[in-house]
Amino acid sequence: MKRFNRFFKATLLAFLCSLTTSVNAELPADSLLLAKMDSVEISLLTCGPGQEAYELYGHTALRIEGYDFPFTDSRGREHIYNDVAVNWGLFSFKAKFFYLKFIFGLTDYTVGMAPMFAFLDEYEEEGRWVRQQKLNLQPDEKLRIIDAVIVNNLPENRFYRYNYFYDNCTTRADRMIANHLNNKPSAHLDSLLPRTYRENIHAYNTKERWARMGNDLLLGLKADRPISEEQSLFLPINLMNYYEGAQIQEGDSTRKLVSESELILADDGRHSFATYNTPLRVFGALFILLLIITGNELKYKRNLWLLDAVLLSATAFGGLILTAMLFSQHPTVRLNLQILLFNPITLIGLWPAVGNARKNHSHWLWKCYAGCILLFFLGNFFQDYAEATNFLALSLLIRCCRRIFNKAS
Repeated sequence: MKRFNRFFKATLLAFLCSLTTSVNAELPADSLLLAKMDSVEISLLTCGPGQEAYELYGHTALRIEGYDFPFTDSRGREHIYNDVAVNWGLFSFKAKFFYLKFIFGLTDYTVGMAPMFAFLDEYEEEGRWVRQQKLNLQPDEKLRIIDAVIVNNLPENRFYRYNYFYDNCTTRADRMIANHLNNKPSAHLDSLLPRTYRENIHAYNTKERWARMGNDLLLGLKADRPISEEQSLFLPINLMNYYEGAQIQEGDSTRKLVSESELILADDGRHSFATYNTPLRVFGALFILLLIITGNELKYKRNLWLLDAVLLSATAFGGLILTAMLFSQHPTVRLNLQILLFNPITLIGLWPAVGNARKNHSHWLWKCYAGCILLFFLGNFFQDYAEATNFLALSLLIRCCRRIFNKAS
């Protein structure tokens, strides 16, 4: 009887084991994948600024740990990595007509994946910090995000039309997360109150004043319109701060979007952008210098026509760039009142005007340009101009007045 009981129990156990195995074998593939998601971690990576102009505002990427991704090296060998960084900020300066395409808003960026150690090595070499925010996600949310990343990384889907404010590495990473959550995250931070695009980027280029001036020269009226908090998330640090306080509503309960935040790579302190020769100092000095030169020119009855030729040529060159921006795909650069100062019309009458100046005669160009400069000053009420451009405008107005009112000197 005891042997029978043992035999019966062994048979029953074998039957139950086989039943369990058959049930697991018949589970849907999605259920098996969801079970694997418990060991997967997805994080938002925010990278600090670099030394290049396009690195001043940082960078955003995603980190996926615990999921096997295949990689093929340059020799065609396949490797499997289960800790990767997904990056939407890849581009090449060597691309055909890169700078021309960038000006007209026709630059294509691409998404790419790299082993996490390679991603960190690059930023460590550049001395930039990296902060990781582990996301508090449900298994189905992780699965949808990974599926979307895989589809996005297919050769036919990798490229996208880059736009600094509306479609960049940060907005892409944000949409990759937010669009695949069960509910939309929400947060409100006092540091991200609605303001303009220009004010947002000013918060991160206060030390690099020349790059800031270059940005402001290209940005037009639309960059000074109020934007929402959500629109402010085009900047990496803004998105990082937003996620830190974001919560997801689930019925009567909420869960934080970020479960853990840590600095995984520290800044080595090499990025110091402060400079003594700021645009305000340089163009302020230019204004004083031109004021002195014009006074001496009048006093000693000299005619520095070559100085006027240089000034008009320089502003006309800037005007050609702003004129080209009228046809750009970037909406925030098309209407720019600074074109009144950096004015391409000076090219039309440049040599006749300079020729008349050599003979101490006036020309219609000086009056026309002076009127444009006065309209430029009025534009201060509608647009935030680049730093020190008002000093430059005063300097040029002085030279116009010299030619208009002292033509017989």
